[in-house]
Amino acid sequence: MEVSVINIGNSKGIRLSKTLLDRYNIQDKVELIFEKNHIILKPKSEPRKNWEQAFNKMHENGDDQLVFDDIFEDEN
Repeated sequence: MEVSVINIGNSKGIRLSKTLLDRYNIQDKVELIFEKNHIILKPKSEPRKNWEQAFNKMHENGDDQLVFDDIFEDEN
């Protein structure tokens, strides 16, 4: 696929179609990877985003208790 390089203020950039953004789940950020004369755009994934809020809510609800002891009786 060929895309044009466009002026964006004092910089240059490329435009990606909504179809591509949706297809590859690109939201606000991408990771740029430089590899053997190629530039790779990879969707920026944040798998642990908002975990702190979720943990705080679990604590407020009392859902952060251990399911089983972290030390077993037969452990030395």
